[in-house]
Amino acid sequence: MEQQHKRRVRYKGTHPRHFSEKYKELNPEKYQEDVQKIISQGKTPAGMHISICVNEILDILQIQPGQVGLDATLGYGGHTRRMLECLQGQGHLYATDVDPIESEKTRKRLADLGYGPEILTIRNMNFADLDQVAPDQKFDFVLADLGVSSMQIDNPERGFTFKQDGPLDLRLNPTTGVTAAQRLRELDEEEIAGMLVENADEPYAERIAREVIRTYRRGGTIDTTRQLYAVIESALSFLPAKERKEAVKKSCQRTFQALRIDINSEFEVLYTFLEKLPSVLKSGGRVAVLTFHSGEDRLVKKAFKQHLREGIYRDIARDVIRPSAEECYQNPRARSTKLRWAIRA
Repeated sequence: MEQQHKRRVRYKGTHPRHFSEKYKELNPEKYQEDVQKIISQGKTPAGMHISICVNEILDILQIQPGQVGLDATLGYGGHTRRMLECLQGQGHLYATDVDPIESEKTRKRLADLGYGPEILTIRNMNFADLDQVAPDQKFDFVLADLGVSSMQIDNPERGFTFKQDGPLDLRLNPTTGVTAAQRLRELDEEEIAGMLVENADEPYAERIAREVIRTYRRGGTIDTTRQLYAVIESALSFLPAKERKEAVKKSCQRTFQALRIDINSEFEVLYTFLEKLPSVLKSGGRVAVLTFHSGEDRLVKKAFKQHLREGIYRDIARDVIRPSAEECYQNPRARSTKLRWAIRA
């Protein structure tokens, strides 16, 4: 039976305004010319994720056919695909991701490229449970990319961006736990300020915390991303007009980061991952970790140094590795990236 042609849904105007209507962004593999054009302009196409420090990571991990590895943060699958290419159809790669929505999309994307369950096992679980991924298996290499995927950031329904209005959610797994809106209501002024300083080094933490509580006392709500933006904008209204817009933008980025870290227990999860990591590595096994802010990097650096002193690792990165200027131009979201590595004794 001949398949009936399905017309694309039309929208008002010359360009789609809502993320749900952006057919190219929702299916970037189908529009490679558009994707390459956007990347060449130094932008990340909405709906997809550009992997960072790929060549540097492959140099560190030195993957050989027949080895067994773990991609602890599957995401869009860019790093995963390159690691699978290194295996050349021999060995196995395990991958974990806490986000059930994006991990299923990535599983299908990789399966369409020929990477099925015989070479790739994807588990929907938190990477803090890496010792349960394959309990009887030790790994030759492990990668953890701690960044939030661009697909999550670009979709306003996930609540990761203040550029468009959406529910203030910020959960990496939207099927469990409390939303950022619920969490914000649970905290008092001092706790909000402390969270903003600890998780994001926010310089206006006390002013923002005060404005959040003031909004609630007046009977207001902070249930959407733009409502939180408005609160931060109000908190910073004392700044001179010429510097206010940029200051609000940066404080919003830090506030959203702090909330995301809090509701997903990201520091606690990372600490557990780093403590369990040596137990799943073979002797000579290699690990690479990509971090995106100072708090994460401090935890990785401290754990690697401690395990080196204890003789658990035989070598670690002495200095942090950063993306090249060219990569940062092609992918602005790479600018804050830091890469560290370790080798099991």
